[in-house]
Amino acid sequence: MRTSIVAEVRGLYAIVDPEYCAGRDPLWVAAEILRGGCAALQLRAKQPQRPQELRSLGAALLGLCRKAGVPFFVNDHVWLARELGAEGVHLGQSDLPTDQARRELGAHVLIGRSTHSLQQAEQAQAQGANLIGFGPIFATQTKQHADAVVGLEQLAQVCRTVRIPVIAIGGITLDTGAEIARAGAPLAAAISAVCAAADPARAAEQLHRALLAS
Repeated sequence: MRTSIVAEVRGLYAIVDPEYCAGRDPLWVAAEILRGGCAALQLRAKQPQRPQELRSLGAALLGLCRKAGVPFFVNDHVWLARELGAEGVHLGQSDLPTDQARRELGAHVLIGRSTHSLQQAEQAQAQGANLIGFGPIFATQTKQHADAVVGLEQLAQVCRTVRIPVIAIGGITLDTGAEIARAGAPLAAAISAVCAAADPARAAEQLHRALLAS
């Protein structure tokens, strides 16, 4: 199991979504984010894309991550994570159950699960998830029909309770990065704060540093 890949890293969990790259090539945006610095990078593609387009984008992103020495995750698409040999997959509450994903991916692939309450976080851990996303910590504009904001206090409670790494999600910015770190989350996910930034490399560098500061 590659649990140590995320157990030992802290900072920015960068999510690259073509929809939030301000009309720019997502591969260029990803390369700039990696140049600035991050602990992990995930492909997220909520808008419908043909499988071959996803394969091509995912393979190119995986290549960038391997060159940078950064673990690569795929959002939602277990088949794509399996085909590419990604380090991990991240699943929502309504996606494939963890045990089924484990059967398809094998023991060596990390499985993350989005959670929105302490009960869901504990359940994800019990079901064999290697890490959890918890949030939204703050209001977010990158998810339609977003769940209710959970806030920093609930984040801290989850971080104290579960034994697997927690990724804070939802509305993470440079201004809130230090608060996330102080709440105990080793990782924090960001989409628009880095993908839509005028200078993605600088935005990633500053946010990564802020998350590591506390």
